[in-house]
Amino acid sequence: METKSWKEIKDAVYGEVGTERRDELERDFSSFQIGLLLKKAREEKHLTQLELAELVDKKREYISKIENNGSNLTLKTLFDIVEKGLGGKVKISIEL
Repeated sequence: METKSWKEIKDAVYGEVGTERRDELERDFSSFQIGLLLKKAREEKHLTQLELAELVDKKREYISKIENNGSNLTLKTLFDIVEKGLGGKVKISIEL
């Protein structure tokens, strides 16, 4: 049995980088990563989801949804959570 790399598996299942399906996979994964980063930062600040939600005028369920998925997160909400709720700064990069 031939061993395949993770990249080869993704290329075979989702298409190569630059195809619509693969780009969607990469975006979804990035959203998931953002959720994990926000959860980790919240936990490091010893805040509950409810406490963070109150700081940024959102519902606890919304914070939970973001931490578990990260999708449908606006930049304004991201900045509010990081700056107002967690006391941090957002850095965004764009690759072309």
